[in-house]
Amino acid sequence: MAREIKFSLVYRDMWQSSGKYVPMVHQLKEIAPVIIEMGCFDRIETNGGAFEQVNLLFGENPNKAVREWTAPFNKAGIQTHMLERGLNGLRMNPVPADVRELMYKVKAKQGTNISRSFCGLNDSRNLEGSVKYAKAGGMISQVALSITYSPVHTVEYYMGLVDKVVEFGCDEICLKDMAGVGRPAFLGRLTKSIKDKYPHIVVQYHGHSGPGFSVASMLEVARAGAEYLDVAMEPLSWGMVHPDVITIQAMIKDAGFLVKEINMEAYMEARRLTQSFMDDYLGYFIDPGNKQMTSLLVGCGLPGGMMGSMMADLKGFHGAINSSLKNQGKRQLQLNELVVMLFHEVEYVWPKMGYPPLVTPFSQYVKNIALMNLMHTLKGEPRWSTIDKDTWNMILGKTGKLPGELDPELIQIAKDKGLEFYTGTPQDAFPNELEKFRAEMVENNWEQGEDDEELFEFAMHERQYRDYKSGVAKQRFEQELEAAKEKAGAPIIIKRPVVEVPKFDVDKLLEKYPQAKPIQATVKGQLLWQYDLTDKSSAPIIGDSVEEDKAICFVQTFYGLELIKSPKTGKIVQIFAEQGDTVEKGEIIAFVD
Repeated sequence: MAREIKFSLVYRDMWQSSGKYVPMVHQLKEIAPVIIEMGCFDRIETNGGAFEQVNLLFGENPNKAVREWTAPFNKAGIQTHMLERGLNGLRMNPVPADVRELMYKVKAKQGTNISRSFCGLNDSRNLEGSVKYAKAGGMISQVALSITYSPVHTVEYYMGLVDKVVEFGCDEICLKDMAGVGRPAFLGRLTKSIKDKYPHIVVQYHGHSGPGFSVASMLEVARAGAEYLDVAMEPLSWGMVHPDVITIQAMIKDAGFLVKEINMEAYMEARRLTQSFMDDYLGYFIDPGNKQMTSLLVGCGLPGGMMGSMMADLKGFHGAINSSLKNQGKRQLQLNELVVMLFHEVEYVWPKMGYPPLVTPFSQYVKNIALMNLMHTLKGEPRWSTIDKDTWNMILGKTGKLPGELDPELIQIAKDKGLEFYTGTPQDAFPNELEKFRAEMVENNWEQGEDDEELFEFAMHERQYRDYKSGVAKQRFEQELEAAKEKAGAPIIIKRPVVEVPKFDVDKLLEKYPQAKPIQATVKGQLLWQYDLTDKSSAPIIGDSVEEDKAICFVQTFYGLELIKSPKTGKIVQIFAEQGDTVEKGEIIAFVD
């Protein structure tokens, strides 16, 4: 009898790989019954990744969104799954163990059935907690292998990780082909190895369309024993997203597998609704280039979701690079030339940095270093002149063990800076913090929420949660949407009133912190707390420690980067400017006490 292949609609990742935002809860509730009516999906990816953060950026409650979005699928018997980043949980930097453990309890209660957990470094130590916490919280534990293509990423390498996570008790394995660079035959061999050794383990494949391999990969893994395939749908499928369910269903059906039929009337309605969400406002934040596939990704291996942020970075640096070249009497560069140069630089630095799989957040680190190297070399300066804190944490082993060997040059740079390599368990470097957040919620008279969901959200996304609670987030989003519509020449319709947020009283701050000193912009330009212009999650927050005369941020000017240093050793007590904001010379961007 023919074997059945089941499909999962990655509705969250469709949006995250396309642009900055995902639909709001009222839109998700509208399309959920139509997705169910399509009749071809056994699973839906509903949340995780950037989903909760994006809701906070809207100024809306992410816990309400998860509960209401998963509810109709739970009722229909369709499994829901989320994506989480192992040690990094639902954010870009490491999360204490107690906050990670609470996450699974909260998400299970909210209606999420499966936790897809990955470590960007494929370090089993970062996944042990994910498996055990998910199972204890009542979720199905699915471990994702971060798939990439390099001399060190062999079938044997990945099977070593599979052995570990099966020992921990995981239920399923996902082949997370986040850049779509996994070679089809290789993925077939890996799937067969998993199924031969662990026939009880369910295998699911997730691959982006970007360089064009993923359709063939889906056929290979199906033939090798995989049970589930992740698919997308128009108008967001293909490009840097995922293959469309219509194509994959037809291909798998023709190959002799059993598949569910697609209700095409429902498909067209879901397509129409998705397009209406784009027309409403989400389309203003989608780069048209994300609809294109490019074989250039075969070489550099960057994931499709990175293309939007990479292009934003290059556009931001383009003027500064050409200004520097002009001053040197050299030919100025077109943006497409810089894209190719950046791809080549990624190919150059990636093996030297130990072949970290190019998945969030490590793809950002590699891309950021490549971008800064490109800036420096075009100015006649040496590579590796600028390495940010998060990248150093990866290089030094604080976030896990690198798959390959570090280049001796980087080891020497670390030694010259007096930096020490970390060999302990990554989680041990990040002590528990939940009680700190619980105490502050009590002090602020904030509700901890059903099943402690508000406590979890505060502890996981501290900066964004504070902005959500104050009303700043909603105000900022409305202003951003207004600016995007104005730029596009569209009529500006504000659907919700802008929240009035009182200006911060500097005098009161100085009464509370009389020794506080301001951090001021030394020039006019674009503020960079860290290099990825589109990522605000790694920016400092109130309470972060800083050192006197050490770099705290940069200002991007027309001639290059201007370094801003901390005026004293202490902690940040107030922040006035965000990642990407335009600041004036002398403007106070933060206070440190």
